[in-house]
Amino acid sequence: MGNSQASPASASSSRFVVASRAFSKQELDSLRALLTSLAAQSQTSGRAISRAVFLEYYGVRGALGERLFQLVGKESGGSDGVTLEDLIISKATYGRGTRDEVDEFIYQLCDVTGDGVLTRSDLEAVLASIHETVFAENKGVGEGSNNKTFEAFLNSAVFSKDAEGVSEKAMSLSDFRNWCTLLPSLRKSLGNLLMPPDSGRPGFEVPLLHYPENISTDLLLLNKEYAWHIGGGFSQHEVQEWKLLYHSSLHGQSFNTFLGKVTNGDAQTVLIVKDTEGSVYGGYASQPWERHSDFYGDMKSFLFKLYPQASIFRPTGANKNLQWCAINFSSENIPNGIGFGGQPHHFGLFLSANFDQGHSFTCSTFTSPQFSNTNRFRPEVIECWGIQMRGAQDEKPELVKGTVLERFKEDRNMLKLVGLANSSD
Repeated sequence: MGNSQASPASASSSRFVVASRAFSKQELDSLRALLTSLAAQSQTSGRAISRAVFLEYYGVRGALGERLFQLVGKESGGSDGVTLEDLIISKATYGRGTRDEVDEFIYQLCDVTGDGVLTRSDLEAVLASIHETVFAENKGVGEGSNNKTFEAFLNSAVFSKDAEGVSEKAMSLSDFRNWCTLLPSLRKSLGNLLMPPDSGRPGFEVPLLHYPENISTDLLLLNKEYAWHIGGGFSQHEVQEWKLLYHSSLHGQSFNTFLGKVTNGDAQTVLIVKDTEGSVYGGYASQPWERHSDFYGDMKSFLFKLYPQASIFRPTGANKNLQWCAINFSSENIPNGIGFGGQPHHFGLFLSANFDQGHSFTCSTFTSPQFSNTNRFRPEVIECWGIQMRGAQDEKPELVKGTVLERFKEDRNMLKLVGLANSSD
């Protein structure tokens, strides 16, 4: 009888010993100190962290916070709160486990009802919690927040699993992994909920948007949620500052004006297009918009969709046809305009030099689908933002002065040589 009673405790103790090996002595000491501090605030005789203190410390709001507390405390039953054993075992699995272990933990975490079935209503609750958690921490990042934007994130989800006793389709683990791939910011935030809130948690950084004060946010395609989504495709974790460089409603729908506004000082840019049928999509250009006779760029570039579904499509390595900027070429084989991926005349995304038409095709460069309802589209709004990593201003190398057009006029031959040189890389 004694052995049967000791069995659960022994199993828990064994898991605790194994989990402890994932941390250094200093890390374990820090976790013990954290438990002691939070337990002292919890009025649990120093044994555990209460629900209220746990949620306040980690700052995860709504149904997702409740589910996180439930999962972390399940090792001890959670009746008295989260114990040291609970914390270490959960952190070892969630933060130091294999990719499969982490994915399984997050998948269970998103099942906020705890019924073993991940449905659309669960994801709605998760997204509402993420919105409240991430954007409550970033109230000072500017106007333009829109909770409805998260509907586009939900629209990217696929539910292919038949679940017993549920009329609607559920999301399988494979569906969930694919969804997280399309929404890297969401995956980053879900994967870092147990990090200290003051440590710059990945997935919690919201870009700072800078634009003229006299511009109504209703005029902008970009808002904080979309910027957060696009920023998830960057490799850096630093907070970025985004500056509006060009907007077709303000500056005119002109390729020359666009090139005049987008200077070499803003090497990284986000191009966003809304077509006349209401779809919104674009691309991140990691290199300046400069005249080339062939594709150029690097593997940091990517394409994205914002509405009606939100997704990010990274380079696959299938080819190096990443970024395109052709200016004043007379050859039919070199279409004038800007674009990403695919092939000339068959781009993943392309805007003609007149800025009055474009096209989008399925693209192996980014495994991206056709973005517009038909291959050919007409842009209604074109927007471009310059990206600057905070703190990187003083580290900029010396840049060539002048806009793309000015440099082109000064030395056409040199620009052509640069274009040819880059295309041979």
